[in-house]
Amino acid sequence: GESNAGSNVGAGAGGDGDGDDDGDDGDGDKKPPAADDKSDAMDVDSADDSAKKPAAAAAEAAAAATTPAKHQAAPPADVSAAAASKPSPMDVDDVEAPPKKAKKSPDTPEEAARKFRRKKELLLRRTLLVSVSADAPSGGGGFGASAGAAAVPLDLDDLGDSGVTVQSIAEILATRLSLSPGDSRLEALPPVERGLVGYLGRSHARAGREIKDVRARRERRRAKKSASAADAQDDELEKILEEVRSQVVSYAASSLMEPDLFELGARPRPGAAQLADALRGSAAAGTDGITFGVFGKDSSFYYRLCEELLSIDADALERVIGGAGEHMSKMLEKCSTVLDGGGADAGLSASSGGGDSPLALVQGLAALCSHKKAAAALTARPGFLLPPADAPQAQERITPPAPRVPPGSDPRQAQLYRMMAAMTAQSRRGYLKRSGPALEKHTLLGLVLRIGLPHDHPDVTEPFRGAGNRSLRDAEKGMEGMRSALRVYRTTVDGLVRGLITSGAEARGRVMQWFTDALLVNVGATALRPDRTKVSGQHTLLNVLSVLLKLCEPFASDPKKAAKLLLPGFVSSPGDHKGIYASEGDDAIPRLGENPSAPTAPYNPKNKFVPQCFFLCARALHLGLVPSAHYHRGLSRQINHEAWQIRQRGGNERSDPQFNHLIGAQFALESSLFVPEFLGEAVRFVDLTGGFLLRMDDEWLPRMPEHLVDDLCDVLTFVTRHPSTARAMRGIDLGDAFRVVVKLLSPKYAHTVRNYNLRAKLGDVLYFIYLPPSKDERRPTVPDSVINDPHNGGRPYLLSDSSARETLAPSLLLLYGEVEQTGYYDRMKYRAHIAALLRYLWESREHKDAFRKIAHDKESFVTFANGIMNETNSLVASVMEKLPEIRRVQVQMANPAEWAALSEEQRETISSRHEENEEVVRGELPLCNETLGMLGWLNTDRDIRALFLLEEMCPRLVNMLFHVLLKLVGSKGLELKVDNPASYNFRPKDMLRDLCAVFANFSSADEFVLECAKSGYYNAELVRKSVRTCRKLHLLEGQAMDEFASLTDRVAEASRGVEDFDALTSDAPDEFMDPLMCTFMRDPVYLPTSDNHVDRSTITQHLLNDPHDPFNRKDLTMDLVREAPELKGRIEGWLDEKRKARALAGEGDGEGESG
Repeated sequence: GESNAGSNVGAGAGGDGDGDDDGDDGDGDKKPPAADDKSDAMDVDSADDSAKKPAAAAAEAAAAATTPAKHQAAPPADVSAAAASKPSPMDVDDVEAPPKKAKKSPDTPEEAARKFRRKKELLLRRTLLVSVSADAPSGGGGFGASAGAAAVPLDLDDLGDSGVTVQSIAEILATRLSLSPGDSRLEALPPVERGLVGYLGRSHARAGREIKDVRARRERRRAKKSASAADAQDDELEKILEEVRSQVVSYAASSLMEPDLFELGARPRPGAAQLADALRGSAAAGTDGITFGVFGKDSSFYYRLCEELLSIDADALERVIGGAGEHMSKMLEKCSTVLDGGGADAGLSASSGGGDSPLALVQGLAALCSHKKAAAALTARPGFLLPPADAPQAQERITPPAPRVPPGSDPRQAQLYRMMAAMTAQSRRGYLKRSGPALEKHTLLGLVLRIGLPHDHPDVTEPFRGAGNRSLRDAEKGMEGMRSALRVYRTTVDGLVRGLITSGAEARGRVMQWFTDALLVNVGATALRPDRTKVSGQHTLLNVLSVLLKLCEPFASDPKKAAKLLLPGFVSSPGDHKGIYASEGDDAIPRLGENPSAPTAPYNPKNKFVPQCFFLCARALHLGLVPSAHYHRGLSRQINHEAWQIRQRGGNERSDPQFNHLIGAQFALESSLFVPEFLGEAVRFVDLTGGFLLRMDDEWLPRMPEHLVDDLCDVLTFVTRHPSTARAMRGIDLGDAFRVVVKLLSPKYAHTVRNYNLRAKLGDVLYFIYLPPSKDERRPTVPDSVINDPHNGGRPYLLSDSSARETLAPSLLLLYGEVEQTGYYDRMKYRAHIAALLRYLWESREHKDAFRKIAHDKESFVTFANGIMNETNSLVASVMEKLPEIRRVQVQMANPAEWAALSEEQRETISSRHEENEEVVRGELPLCNETLGMLGWLNTDRDIRALFLLEEMCPRLVNMLFHVLLKLVGSKGLELKVDNPASYNFRPKDMLRDLCAVFANFSSADEFVLECAKSGYYNAELVRKSVRTCRKLHLLEGQAMDEFASLTDRVAEASRGVEDFDALTSDAPDEFMDPLMCTFMRDPVYLPTSDNHVDRSTITQHLLNDPHDPFNRKDLTMDLVREAPELKGRIEGWLDEKRKARALAGEGDGEGESG
């Protein structure tokens, strides 16, 4: 629109500017005069026009009609459809010349002067929309860029023979601006041209386009070397236009500084409001906008206005910009969501930002910041920042006014109103001037960033009314429409913040201080139920995070740049983090290490902005996305629970109001939370965090905030939980995140990450993100580009990464034991995931060497193996106890008569208990299946099997196996039936197969057979029954089946020796008996913490589960336990004497004494 909008300076006057109207461009080439409106172009020389031949007029009309659309001037946004449809004058160089007409005689000097005067008047009419000629009509006319617009006739003194001159522009403008807002002559103008600022701004744009076309016409003539007298005329026209641009800027500045200078500058809207209107309409106005410059940004009306104000008085710019900013702030206070002003279709037309929509207002603020000094002035406004924490104003409270008693109320009504006011006093307790709500309501950026998609706002939830009865596709369509609006809005906000930050060091400092304050006042946002009188809304914090992620984008996408510029010292420098990473006080941020030492070197990087952006963004992630993800997960659980309760009552959840309300709330939350681009940026950021921690010196790692690692885990696992969010990970390289997880899990850093729950989360990241899913697993689908290493042949990270191959297997074994310290249900979930990871590693040849090394770390493996056995024991017992209860209730509920005979209270009690049992079984059975399977495949390795046969392990193993076998076979576990067993992961045959495979692996080991003979859980008939079942169901085959079947004979033989030894020691002194197990001690040790002696195997097994002295509960570890050589010598001496006595008596000791 710029290059052609005003290309008819000469044509609009009936000629080219060479002094005549014959279409001559000054080089002798004849071109047809462009057709234009009769009232403008055709009245230049009425005599000449009337004398034209009909054929020539027809040729001109045909040429105009065939002008290509791309050469027509774009009509202004406010021109009517009829006016906009008129063809604009053509470019004289782009049309084929019609047959030449007879050359007329040259104009006389008087005629040429008259035509040039008329040309200048029409030029003024196109730019300033005024008519200064007494004989010129005042109606609308088609003249270049202003085709269809009206012209305001002005009463001026005689302009002289020359007509419009550079010197007369100021007078013409003053006359035009002196009109009253109610003057009838202004009624024909578009509304945007009636106010002073809008009119001057658009006049400046029109003059700029005219200058561009004058210069283009001159260049064409010079290219053809056809300079003529027209050059002198164009020079004068350009000077007039430059004067117009200069004067409109000057008058605008004067009027904004002195509102009373012109009535149009104060009424019907103040000048500041007019400037704000022009700024917020600038994006939609295109080339007519006040921030658009024909010759570059510095040539725009707005830029030159700011420069003019600065040249007059620096304070003037601050006053004017402050007024415009204040006006838009007041309008933003009335907005609540990005849907305001656009409704449900906001996402489709958001780019226009029409009306009083928040998008248009933010576009206006971004336009205001297109001048750096103006942007800086905006940040210098009072109230841009919250009051400092130590200022008295920070503790002042803002309390909403109590409802007033309506006028005319009788005493009874007045009393009722007062009672209602007292009842709602708690909800009106207000908020401090330095708080999350104050940030949203009383700061400019707070007003901007609080606009989003609040999941509890009626405008956001209303589209999802009755969501339970609608298809998911329909809901997705509604959510995507909202997300489109949010995307456009956030993009505009990013531009605004970037404009503020790039306006200078002082402005950047104030903007970053605002973000710092936003994080400080919202420290309570991570609470389970945040106090809304203290913290901002979730949508506000998500917008804060969105902006900070964009600021981090340049270095987040450049690992080399990030590695160079991201320095850890920021978190240890109070002067830089200003409290958001405090290490002491009520708001202290926990560190990875325990009481890490303070750094010795000062923090003074060359580039402070990059680390500041990174660490502020990391904190915003913790306060924004992570709590929202937790809230979404809790809401999903609540929906599932509500649906279950409705079904138990025999109802239909789709018609239940509460269920529909919850589903609608979930969709409303997902509209703003499940934005793929936003989640993708968050995932890239946590990978950046992973790389930052991965390459960090060991000295600095303990000083890092613990939530950096915690948030990495939470964000990655959250994104994988939903198919639509998992897609946001496509194409993102998460190699650094994988490597830092492996690093922090490794034995070397086990004491750096002290939090057991956090270490367990690291294991979950490996399970959910990097473990390739098998066919029988119901896990979210993670893109292959995330699971596999693109730099290593596309193989899974778990197999290709060298650090994982070296340390991951022993790390997971260690982690399996550590999660014992987490909660009961969490522990089961974590261990099931760890077991699945270990199985995958075990089956890969890449990790065979690591598993071989495990066998040499006796202490760690014994701890791990003890955990497996404890877990299996308790899980099987719990599951086999609750499954019969579940089955009983299922049968009861399936009988309508029996169920209806119960009272409502009884049904509710039974249902509640039934739900608890189902939850327990669903949590326990997956781990139960994994641990039984793990016992099987681990013990196929000879070295690992030897560790299970250790004196402190073998008795525990034997007792656990027979306890589980009794539960599975002895209690008719194989015959137990439940409805939908797959939903509980109940596979009794698989469980028995894995258990009997373990028996088969150990049946040939003498130590195992001997412990079976000693065990009180051993039951020969139970084993024989299990053997028959395995053969019948083909659970074991070949040698494994034969080994298991031979177990009873071997145990019978070993039992004879055990019985002989028991007879030998039946009268042993009490001091030789273990005080805990009441068994004969073979290897006594001394406990210094309680002055007692016990057998070594007894205390070893005890300390595996409880690190305390069993006699007095004092802390105790195996390295504190002492040998007892004197007692051991007496025991061995006594045994020798007993054996000799038996030999002399002819009884013999039997071969069993070796046990």
